[in-house]
Amino acid sequence: MKQYQFFAVLSMLFAGLTSVIAKAGLKNVSGDTGLAVRTSFVFILIWLNIFVFKHVKDFSNLTTKDIVLLCLSGLTTTLSWIFYYKAIKIGNVSEVALIDKASIIITLLLSFLFLNEPFTWKVALGGLMIVSGLIILIF
Repeated sequence: MKQYQFFAVLSMLFAGLTSVIAKAGLKNVSGDTGLAVRTSFVFILIWLNIFVFKHVKDFSNLTTKDIVLLCLSGLTTTLSWIFYYKAIKIGNVSEVALIDKASIIITLLLSFLFLNEPFTWKVALGGLMIVSGLIILIF
C-alpha cells in the first residue's frame, strides 16, 4: 500500500466515525450550533498540528493564487458542512452520508478537466458504480 493510500484509508475511517458521532451530538442543538462547536475544535487542532510538526515555515511558500484557491476551498467546505449538518439533523445519517459521498463524481469530473488527472477504466467503473448506488438510493 502506498503512503497516500494509507492516509486515504485513515481518512475514510475517521470520516465514517465523524458522521455518526456528529448525529448523536446534534440531539439537543441545531445543525449550525453543532457545526460551530465541531469547527472550533477542528480549528484548534489544526493549528496545534501546524506548530507540533513545525509547518509554520510553509506559510512563506504561499502565493497569492494559492491563498485565493485555498480560501475558495474553505468557502465550499463551509457550505458543504452547513448543508451536511442540516441534512443529518433532520434525516438518517446513513442516507445523507451516501448521498454526500456521491460528491466523488463531481471531484472526478473536475480533476479530469482542471488537474489533467488520468481517466482510467478503473476510475470510470468505480464512478459508474457510485452513480448506480446513488440512483438506487434516491429512487
